[in-house]
Amino acid sequence: MIVDIRAEREQAGLTQVELATLAGVAPSNLSAVEAGRRTASPRLVERLRRAMRRPSRALADHVNEVRQLVERCGAENPRVFGSVAAGSDQPGSDLDLLVRVPPENAWRFVALRPALVELLGVEVDVVSEGGLTDRHRRILESAVPL
Repeated sequence: MIVDIRAEREQAGLTQVELATLAGVAPSNLSAVEAGRRTASPRLVERLRRAMRRPSRALADHVNEVRQLVERCGAENPRVFGSVAAGSDQPGSDLDLLVRVPPENAWRFVALRPALVELLGVEVDVVSEGGLTDRHRRILESAVPL
């Protein structure tokens, strides 16, 4: 299978240095892969693709699974805020998710973040609305339902 990492990187709007930084690889290694001087292992290709992924795209691809995970982990009313809600997320951005957690489900809730990271392949911050203070009202006002 021939993989054109350069085309994928350019489509994501990233420079070689930006992608190398996001993926945690040496820029010289990425340059060698793109120039065909080095063959990328399937593991490296996956690592690079994950680094190029926008959280909004990951969410759109798995929105039903995200809703199911939220429910399975005892949370309710999932809403997105931050760059994904504003439509300004980029590769390397995280997904900010606001949920309501009934007190009896607090222990189940702790499993939500790692499950979402595994499913989506992007960093995820999950915030319980019960933990918000008056300083955080803008989060409630800007949050968009899934």
